[in-house]
Amino acid sequence: MSAIRAKDRDAVVQSLRAGVVPRTGLHLVQVGRAREVASLLDDIGRIADGSATFRVVVGEYGSGKTFFLNLVRTMGMEKKLVTANADLSPDRRLHATGGQARSLYAELMKNLATRTRPDGGGLAGVVEKFVSGAMTEARTNGGNPEERIYAKLDQLSEMVNGYDFANVIAAYWKGFESGNEQLKADAIRWLRGEFSTRTDARGALGVRTIVDDASFYDQLKLMARFVRLAGYSGLLVCLDEMVNLYKLQNSQARNANYEQILRILNDALQGGAEGLGILLGGTPEFLLDTRRGLYSYSALQSRLAENAFARDGLVDYSGPVLRLASLSQEELLVLLQKLRHVFAGGEPERYLLPDTALPAFMEHCHKRIGEAYFRTPRNTITAFINLLAVLEQNPGVDWRDLLGQVAVEQDNGAAAEQEAGAGGESDADELASFRL
Repeated sequence: MSAIRAKDRDAVVQSLRAGVVPRTGLHLVQVGRAREVASLLDDIGRIADGSATFRVVVGEYGSGKTFFLNLVRTMGMEKKLVTANADLSPDRRLHATGGQARSLYAELMKNLATRTRPDGGGLAGVVEKFVSGAMTEARTNGGNPEERIYAKLDQLSEMVNGYDFANVIAAYWKGFESGNEQLKADAIRWLRGEFSTRTDARGALGVRTIVDDASFYDQLKLMARFVRLAGYSGLLVCLDEMVNLYKLQNSQARNANYEQILRILNDALQGGAEGLGILLGGTPEFLLDTRRGLYSYSALQSRLAENAFARDGLVDYSGPVLRLASLSQEELLVLLQKLRHVFAGGEPERYLLPDTALPAFMEHCHKRIGEAYFRTPRNTITAFINLLAVLEQNPGVDWRDLLGQVAVEQDNGAAAEQEAGAGGESDADELASFRL
């Protein structure tokens, strides 16, 4: 294998040590999930063909949902999709009346990414590609660029905000032609959903509508059609931390968000959207809880129910719900090998642990934590990188001694808890406290 650049190595190691997903270098640590990845690749192909897809990716905390969503985003960009991602929060929802849905849309547009702009901020590049294409066609055919822009966008006029969308793109072209940077900036602001009042939008661009809470999903469909007109294959939207909807205390607000999810799902199944993929990442309770989860909304429960024939080891990866399977012991061993390789900068002679240490570390985790250590690999990854960090900074230390010290400390801690009447921890609690 070739050496890994220090910048890439540090980005991966620091992110994983902090328990977050690295933005780059995912291929360096990707293991398993082969059938899940193949299923999402099929979805990407459908989006490129002009269809719409909808998936709910379900997994426990630390099971790799965010990693998987980012991996799918990377694959989408390689297939010429435009991608957008955001995490839901109390200030970002699918449906709201206080600006939270517009805030979510603005976050998605800020993170809009293409193959040439993988870290976000790609909206202006998409608009410029469309405008440049229209200008080239006008020069080739001897027409007016503005007329060509309106002609290409004519098919959007029947969609919500479609007419003003075309006017905003035309305003960007006028700014592009005249060197008016303010006009270009105002056009991008409108496309990002950053205008809070119609008065400001009318004064800056002469349009009468803005992106607001009510038009959140309609604007996504509009953007999906636009990126295809610009020469891309479609738009892939990844929304993580959907559990924030589950946590909403107000049942009316929660159900309004679930109605929006139902609308998106129905659109995808019935062909109401074009070139649009929606990926939602959430925990099992977000899906299965019949009191507050998606299953509390009967229309969603019937559509998201598991395939009754997928039993006794049989699987179905084509449904709207994709459950992330636990890593096998073999896959976890491969993951540790890749982490060791990345930590050493891709140079085998700099490995801090021998091959025999990796199964020993796994056995140690199994004895101390149980099966939870590969169901939710985040904490195991963090612990392994912490072990490598200590070995790197203390060359004379033997890795066997470190594992032994951790075992003694954990035994003492467990005994102290029992004496205090705390009782035993669950696998998840013990896993969360496992650190080197």
